[in-house]
Amino acid sequence: MSQVASMSEQEQQFINAVQQAIETQSFERLILSQYKGELEQLEKMTFRVISLQNQTMMSCLYRYKTQDVTKNYPMDDCFEVMQQLFMQCKQANLFSHEQEIQLKKNKKKALLSYSKVAPQKSNLNEQHDRVKQRYVEQESYFLQPLGITDAKAQIIPSMARKWKQINKFVEIFSGALEKIEQPKQALHVVDFGSGKGYLTFALYDYLAKHKVQPQVTGVELNPKMVEFCQKVATQSDFQHLDFFQGDVRTYAPEKLDVMIALHACDVATDFAIHTGIRLNAQMIMCAPCCHKELRPQLKSPTVLAPMLQFGIHAGQQAEMLTDTIRALLLNAYGYDTKVFEFVALEHTSKNKMILATKRKNFTTPDEQVLAQIAALKQMYGIQQHSLELLLNDQWDQQDIGCKC
Repeated sequence: MSQVASMSEQEQQFINAVQQAIETQSFERLILSQYKGELEQLEKMTFRVISLQNQTMMSCLYRYKTQDVTKNYPMDDCFEVMQQLFMQCKQANLFSHEQEIQLKKNKKKALLSYSKVAPQKSNLNEQHDRVKQRYVEQESYFLQPLGITDAKAQIIPSMARKWKQINKFVEIFSGALEKIEQPKQALHVVDFGSGKGYLTFALYDYLAKHKVQPQVTGVELNPKMVEFCQKVATQSDFQHLDFFQGDVRTYAPEKLDVMIALHACDVATDFAIHTGIRLNAQMIMCAPCCHKELRPQLKSPTVLAPMLQFGIHAGQQAEMLTDTIRALLLNAYGYDTKVFEFVALEHTSKNKMILATKRKNFTTPDEQVLAQIAALKQMYGIQQHSLELLLNDQWDQQDIGCKC
């Protein structure tokens, strides 16, 4: 190649070091910056080795002024791509297990510098000094139009809690994803009540960079939110992320691997869970809110009457009972289910998460668990629970709009 022939001695040394790091599997990442080629608005590229569908690939994050684009290359082809882009950049930084190498080029010469990687610290110091793991890369472009980061990819102080919530959500999702049976092709995800799309975008970005090909749909009633999110998805080059104007009853997916419903009001959560169960979703994630259905039905057992005479306690009891029955129904219909605190209460008052992952070889509902539900309903005088009616195909059409 003519480019190779025109390399300086320093450039050749650097590119040889890149090739050696890849071949010896000591390669960590390569950053090419100050791009001066023909691709408009391209600023820098970051190469990392990833595992994609059990195959080792070289992933490159192309950072433009207005968007991030990720491309994955087979290991046999990646070096040529790196070499071509390297020749069009004024700075390159190679990070390997053994050393860091920097190359800076100007009109007259190329300057090459080496620095050894610091030795590993003891486990005690490592735990003390460890940087907290983030599941969403702070430099990701989509965070800027969503108002999480500024133009320099720094977290906007007023959005610090939202940033924490986003990472916690993806962390929970990541752990559950390892436990489910993943499809051979795209992972179909539906987010009911996606709002401004904070979590929807983060989930897509995480899947695209680390796991499998995502096919994500955000479902939202507000048309302005839908229009805004679709625009950001286009700017971010998230080609398999779409937004649909509607709710859990108007959007009817044919296939569903992961069902998400965060803060779906009142019985809308029950409709969402039912959709997940009906379509055999491998994962169901809910953060319920606006528990209203059971409150007027609640009759205080004699021993609990002194406690439930207080309105706040009756409300908390109705909320706990509603979500307990939801979790038990998920258990009865073939899911391993957890109910836990999503994020700390100071970050959001709606901090409960119901997480369910599909068990293999499910055949028929667990009669023992259904009996537990019946006993709870009898104790509290509950006549109906929407999810139970939906699963029994006994639902009488009602308005599920938010009244809060």
